[in-house]
Amino acid sequence: MLKKVMYALIAAVVVLAGVLAYIWYQKSSLVNELTVEKEELTAQMVALQNDYETLSSEYDDINLQLDSSRIEVQLLIEKIQKTEATNRSKIRQYEKELGTLRSIMKSYVIQIDSLNTLNKKLTADAAEARRQAAESRKKSEELSKTVAGLTSQVAAGAVIKAYNLKTEAYNSMDKVTDRSSRVVYLLTSLSLGENDLAERGPVTVYIRVKDPDGVLLVNDTQKTFTYGGETMICSASREVDYQGSEVEMGIYLNGITGYVKGVYTIEAYTAKSLLGTTELILR
Repeated sequence: MLKKVMYALIAAVVVLAGVLAYIWYQKSSLVNELTVEKEELTAQMVALQNDYETLSSEYDDINLQLDSSRIEVQLLIEKIQKTEATNRSKIRQYEKELGTLRSIMKSYVIQIDSLNTLNKKLTADAAEARRQAAESRKKSEELSKTVAGLTSQVAAGAVIKAYNLKTEAYNSMDKVTDRSSRVVYLLTSLSLGENDLAERGPVTVYIRVKDPDGVLLVNDTQKTFTYGGETMICSASREVDYQGSEVEMGIYLNGITGYVKGVYTIEAYTAKSLLGTTELILR
């Protein structure tokens, strides 16, 4: 009877040991599985942390948000490392937070890509605008040069020109003479040419006569005029009404005594141009 009881107890102990071994095995397996899950979760968090570290932006607002998210990832990694693998509720909570942080990072990537694309477009637009502005400035400068050139051409074309400029000496009988001792007055004749561009109205022609020594001949009616910003003395002058058509004219120089032998130089001017020069030889 005692042996039967003893055998029964031994059998019970064996069964109980088997049950305990099975329970321990199951628990050990579960702990191992949870530990692996925790390690995988930690690895995913570290990978996400690395992704956040490589993510950058040129925009201050996004950079501030990235910094905040990086801190959240770091804190979550620290929480996971401090949490027991068997605390399944916490592990599941951290898995959800990992998913949320991943979604946030994807939104950052999309936002940064969109802003970069927009920035590239704006940069390209700005470059094109600068190119067009430079081209417009170039065209404007070329146009200004063209206008200036045309203006100069018009101004040059508007200048009255003279033809057939000559000076002759006359004696007291109003005859042409080349004897210096017989000269009473000089007559300079010329023609103002036809010019449709020239200004209409009164035009004064001035002559300057220099003797063989280069001394300007002047009489009591000495007058001055301005040419090229310089005030000049003339020997004689005459005003005519110029209407764009050819005008023949003569300018007398009277009141000069003591003509000498040699070459006299005569210059004809308007206030805008030198009409020409000629010479008179007296003997």
